[in-house]
Amino acid sequence: MFAIIKKEVKSYFLSPIGYVFIGLFLLMCSIFFYLDTISYGSVNFEYMFYSSSTLLTFIMPILTMRMFAEERKTGTEQLLLTSPVSITQIVLGKFFSAVIIMIIAEALCSIYLIILSFFGHPHLLTAVVTLCGFLLLSMAYISFGMLASSITENQIIAGIVTIGFFVLTWFLPQINEIFSSYSFINMFDKFPAGLVSIAEITIFISFTILCILLTIIVLCRRKSCK
Repeated sequence: MFAIIKKEVKSYFLSPIGYVFIGLFLLMCSIFFYLDTISYGSVNFEYMFYSSSTLLTFIMPILTMRMFAEERKTGTEQLLLTSPVSITQIVLGKFFSAVIIMIIAEALCSIYLIILSFFGHPHLLTAVVTLCGFLLLSMAYISFGMLASSITENQIIAGIVTIGFFVLTWFLPQINEIFSSYSFINMFDKFPAGLVSIAEITIFISFTILCILLTIIVLCRRKSCK
């Protein structure tokens, strides 16, 4: 699996994808860092993540839409499915490689925390909780994006399905209050407030595992049909 992770991470940086994603992520964070923090004269690092969590929905497909769709379109999927490496290792390798790119992007956000430390004393514990919550949200996005990529050979369709699904979750609380527990944006909002909720962590992790398992099932069924 580690060989797959290394190969996938390298592929992100040998193509424009990794740079485009990290660049857009930092641009997004920079804009909201100014609008939600600097313009208010605040030293609260976590404020910019309230808005950034929404736009993450639209840039995450850059990382995920090509994962399996490109393999299927170019015809290399057959080589992948018949390789000595198990499908589980392939799926986990691709998943963790995208998570690593996300961790790199988040690590670069520490520059904003350093800037704020010159003007005041940002609450480090809340900042750490926010970054951990943002990573959990990102992992949920990555896992579903990977699942969407595994069911189609068209990268654009995979991206649209990913965006559409998570935009739909924004409006679930408006349909019925009972659905508020399934709105990922609502669940993430507790982390920038410095709240560590076991319920939210469990839902994020459970959803991520579910999507990974479904991706493995999709690929196993495809392999058995060939």
